[in-house]
Amino acid sequence: MATQCAPVALSHVAGPTGVPLQHRTVGETLAAAVERWPTHTALVVVGQDVRWTYEELAARVEQLACAFLASGLRPGDRVGIWSPNCAEWVLTQFATAQAGLILVNLNPAYRVFELRFALRKTSCRALLLADSFKSSDYLGMLRDIIPELALERAGLLLSEEFPDLRLLVNLGAARAPGFLPFDALMARAAAVSSQELLEIGGALSPHDPINIQFTSGTTGTPKGATLTHYNLVNNAFFVGEGMRLTDADRVCIPVPLYHCFGMAMGVLGAVTHGAAAIFPGPSFEAQSVLTCVAKERCTVLFGVPTMFIAELEHPRFAEFDLGSLRTGIMAGAPCPIAVMRKVIDSMHMREITICYGMTETSPVSFQSSTDDPLERRVGTVGRIHPHVEVKIIEAHGDTVERGVAGELCTRGYSVMRGYWDEPERTAEAVDADGWMHTGDLAVIDDQGYCNIVGRVKDMIIRGGENVYPREIEEFLFKHPKILDVAVVGVPDSRFGEAVCAVVRLRAGVQATDEEIQAFCQGQIAHFKVPRYVRFVDEFPMTVTGKIQKFLIRDIVQRELNLRAEATA
Repeated sequence: MATQCAPVALSHVAGPTGVPLQHRTVGETLAAAVERWPTHTALVVVGQDVRWTYEELAARVEQLACAFLASGLRPGDRVGIWSPNCAEWVLTQFATAQAGLILVNLNPAYRVFELRFALRKTSCRALLLADSFKSSDYLGMLRDIIPELALERAGLLLSEEFPDLRLLVNLGAARAPGFLPFDALMARAAAVSSQELLEIGGALSPHDPINIQFTSGTTGTPKGATLTHYNLVNNAFFVGEGMRLTDADRVCIPVPLYHCFGMAMGVLGAVTHGAAAIFPGPSFEAQSVLTCVAKERCTVLFGVPTMFIAELEHPRFAEFDLGSLRTGIMAGAPCPIAVMRKVIDSMHMREITICYGMTETSPVSFQSSTDDPLERRVGTVGRIHPHVEVKIIEAHGDTVERGVAGELCTRGYSVMRGYWDEPERTAEAVDADGWMHTGDLAVIDDQGYCNIVGRVKDMIIRGGENVYPREIEEFLFKHPKILDVAVVGVPDSRFGEAVCAVVRLRAGVQATDEEIQAFCQGQIAHFKVPRYVRFVDEFPMTVTGKIQKFLIRDIVQRELNLRAEATA
């Protein structure tokens, strides 16, 4: 009698659906929070003397929404915001949603070229901006591209290059021709009744676009991922559920608001659970975060791995009482296992979770659970999120077996509406069946846990062998002298590509190429041992703290003159 073979388990998973999706707009979500927790702390912004309850936050949001309408803005108009973290950013996030406007998030690190592109691409009608921050003179950059500003009255802009742009609002203290101060904008609210705002809100659909976030691609122009109320409200809610957030939690948010991590997972995640959203400063500084957690008794802390590394390595780390911490999120980049263990042990974040996702998916698709076994929480990005579906495919589009690496594709409520005004690029990313092709290489095991092993474009192919940088990075993190490491592929005339490890050492130590290579010998396969080792003081980073590997690759190739070698 023939033996029947067991069916092959494929890398296809779907999240639970027991808790229904919420059919709410962002404005309705804030209103629900006010009804349940009116006097609970909603927002704390250290440095701005802001400490608002949900009632107080909602009142200011309504005032700003009415001010937008009084300024001639109408549902569907795009409103840009170009600023580091501040209370006005949060107000704008909710006020644009209530008024049916589409918020355009502009990276605080943008310079003139990127700013011009984003404003023109989205045909922004209004722009709210800081006057300056660190090395960025925001007002000066706008004057460079809009010479008419010197002749304009505040709030009545007419620009030849930006014909749709009518309103410029300065969030800072500086006063300059053509810019309307934020308090003057708020004063306009008296011209519009609350009833008019309510009527607009009642006509909105949760499926209306509410937010445009530009992705930082390595080639071509940035793409504006367009997200809806439905995308953001539900993803924020389920991320909070994954951390077991309650109205007793206090969430420290040092990640930027212009990114989903700050505005959706952070602020909106807190609001869906009645928690307090607390900002330690306008941008990330390790000491300000540690001070904030200790002083505000935060129970939740967000960050990308480089942020947690900076906090753990801060010379005054031991002085801060972090005992209030319970959970949080490490996301935005691959999370080194060694760093995760230190965060759990030294920062008391015994229930910290890992999240994986991308802007185009609102953003989270996988999240570890607070009660997952430690090895699962430090070695994977958890399991599939509710109401989300994921498959891992090979080059021809077929779903691979469990345990086999391939490209991660996701679909469900969280997938964006598309890239703003770019149907062709949208079709390249989201196929006819609704699958978002992420470009990430992943493995799903027999229990449904996912491990991200790299980017499709970052995978190193050395002499026919597929080499995943993440695997080598995890091994090198075990070296006692290594603080942080990025592994990239560089051209090689013999093997096509060679492995290069770019290393940041701990303070006060030295190491050589040979020492790092010897550490690898006999421990990992010979073709994974870095042929090149470069030592650096810092990595090129995005504002969100992600290491920019494409820049590292370019720098190493130039330093080693490898372009010529590979094509000789």
